[in-house]
This record gives sequence, structure tokens and C-alpha cells, in this order.
Amino acid sequence: MPDPDKSGAAREEAEEASAFSHPAVPPDVSAAYGDHPDQIVDFYAPRNGATAAPLVVVLHGGAWRAPYDRQYLTPFCDFLARRGFAVANVEYRRGPGTAVPHQGAEGPVAGRWPETFDDVATALDAMPALAAEHLPSADPRRTVVTGHSAGGQLALWAGARHVLPEGAPWRTPNSAALRGVVAIAPLAGFVLAEELGVCDGACVQFLGGMRELFDERRPYADPVELLPTGVATTLVQGRTDTTVPFELAEAYADAAAKAGEVVGVTFLEDVGHFPVIDPAADACAVVAEEIAQLAW
Repeated sequence: MPDPDKSGAAREEAEEASAFSHPAVPPDVSAAYGDHPDQIVDFYAPRNGATAAPLVVVLHGGAWRAPYDRQYLTPFCDFLARRGFAVANVEYRRGPGTAVPHQGAEGPVAGRWPETFDDVATALDAMPALAAEHLPSADPRRTVVTGHSAGGQLALWAGARHVLPEGAPWRTPNSAALRGVVAIAPLAGFVLAEELGVCDGACVQFLGGMRELFDERRPYADPVELLPTGVATTLVQGRTDTTVPFELAEAYADAAAKAGEVVGVTFLEDVGHFPVIDPAADACAVVAEEIAQLAW
């Protein structure tokens, strides 16, 4: 009999190869939102020449680790632009920061505390003015934030800044002026992610690398702790995703329901971690449609 684990691994390998087979698509214009080299946004104008197009702010994944940047999502950004959206592809500071590698894990450290959150908050706050200057075809009044994997966590966090604990430097007095959030295969719950071994302890690393820091900082960072938000939110998740298992999306939706909030979850059968951002895959079109449902 065929080994299901081997066949699943082969499928995931093929899905990843397809997603990364597309050449990077250069932006129409780039703009800095700070002095650090990573504090930059790439803008893509809607390819259909539309004006007052919904603005999609994209946050890339890669477990918040430095080797992974916004470039892998440029074909996805171009795909959205060809669907008539104005797109902002945000870079932000990733690891290595001051974190201590978790449980002896080797390789790049995940994230920077607090710089990663500083950057996402600053970029979102600056976005209306940046778009007005550099992407006049965009309508910031119709903004949807989306993100893939670790970027999905940042997208959920960006929509929840008004419910951060009192005293948090990123807290806003009111909910963000967003049409909604579409989180794509997001790291939506840090405790469960650690229990499932997602991304080699990235969530603990991201919050400082030590268990006491993880527990102390999680209320400021973990999307499942920041509910309800009152912001329209949809998760898109592949059922066969082994990088970020679908249980995280289920748990987030359950936590939202217990908090009195309905969160949309679209589960895609026989889809792993990468087809959702692969312009050649049907799953990517599903993501674009979910964004459109909130934007228009």
C-alpha cells in the first residue's frame, strides 16, 4: 500500500515548488515608512486602470525569520493587482533580535520584540498618507489587511490593536478603519502552535525565547487572546497544511465564538500551506474572493 505520509510530503513539496516557481514581480513604486532598511512598502497599482480601488495591505510570513522577506509574495501581490486591487506589500524587521533560541533550536531566530510590532503598527498608521502620495489609484477607506502564515498572525494583530492591554505602545483608542482582515493559514494561537511544534518553536522565540517572557508577552501578541475585535475577519486554511495545521484556525474561530464574535473560516480540502498564495492554484483565487467580499 502507498505510504500516506510519503505521498503527503510529495504533494506538499510539489505545492511549495509551484508557489516559488513564479519570478518576483517588481513593484510600481516603493516608499519608506521609517529609517531602517526593512521599513519599506512596495506598491502595486490595479492592472485594470481602476481608480478608487480597494487597498489590500499584505504582510508576508516566514516565521518572522530574517531569511524570509516580502519577495516571495510579490507574485501574489501582482495577482491581486490583476484582480483590480491596489496592493501594499509591507516589509518589517524580523529576527535575529535579542531573543534566545528556544529549546536549543538552531538556525535563524524568529522575530524581534518589540521591533516587529513597532514596524507593523507604524506601517499601518502611515498607510493612508503613503498611499495618497504613492498610489493615488487606491482608496484607503476600503482597506483590507491580509497576511500569510506568520503574516496572518500580524494581520489579525493589526485588526486588534484597539483591544490590546492598557499601556501597550501599539494600542489605538478605536478600532482600525478597515473593511476587514483575511488571515491566510495564520499562526492564530501561540499556545496551540507550540504544542503542535509549529515552525520549530517560533512563537516562543518571537516573544523572547524564554517561557516566562512568552507568558508575560502573549496578551500583547497572541491573536487568540485579542478577541472579540469587532472587525470583520475571515481565515482561509488548507486542510492538509502541515506547516500551520488547520487546528489553529479551528481554535481561533472557537475562541471568537466564545467571545461572542463570528469569524469566517474557509477550509480548503486537499490544500496545503502554499497553494493559498500561488497564483497558479485555485486556492489563491478563493483568497482573492474572500478579500473582495470584504473590500467591495
